Amino acid sequence: MFGLSDFISLVISAFIILPLTILLREAGYLIASEIVGVENPRLTIGSGPRVFKLWIVDVRKYYQLYSWFSYDSLKRDSKIAYIFLYASPILMTLSLALTINVLLANGIIQSFITFWDRFVFYAFFYLLFDAVPMKTQGGMPNNGMIIYEMLRYGKRMDFNENPFIPSTSDADKEQEEAHEKMKQYQKE
Repeated sequence: MFGLSDFISLVISAFIILPLTILLREAGYLIASEIVGVENPRLTIGSGPRVFKLWIVDVRKYYQLYSWFSYDSLKRDSKIAYIFLYASPILMTLSLALTINVLLANGIIQSFITFWDRFVFYAFFYLLFDAVPMKTQGGMPNNGMIIYEMLRYGKRMDFNENPFIPSTSDADKEQEEAHEKMKQYQKE
C-alpha cells in the first residue's frame, strides 16, 4: 500500500535523486569537453525560461528529465573526439553507478542506503536509454545512436537538419527570442 513514507520517498527521488543523477551524467560532457577542447561550453538543465545562469551552467524553469550540453566548435575536430564526447555521459554514469553499487554491496556505504539504491537505479535507467542506439523525440539520435553511426558510417546518418548538439550561441539566441516573446505576451 502506498503510504505517507512512500510519498516522501517519491518526492525525494523525483526532486533530489533524479536531478542529481542528471547533473552528474551531464558532468561527463564537461570533463570530455576539457579533454577534446570545445569552444563556449554550456550545460543546460531543464527547459523553458532561464531561472539563472552561473558560469557555464544554465538552469531552466522546468528542470525535470531534460538537459543537454552545447558548444560552438571542437578544437580537435575528429571522429574520435566526437565519439569520446558523446560516450562521456555514458562512461560517467556507468562508472558512478558501478562504484556506488560496489560500495553498497561490500557494506562500505551504510548511511542513507535507500538514497544510494535509488541513485544506482536511476543511473542505470539513464544508462540504458543513453547507451542503446535509438531515436528520441523528433527523430533525434541518442548518444548510443550517434556513437553507432560514427563508428559504422563515419558520419551522422539520420538526415536531421539540427546538429548533434545545438551550439551554445544558438541556444542563447533562442532563449533571448523566447524571453522577448514572453514580454510581448505580458504587455498585451
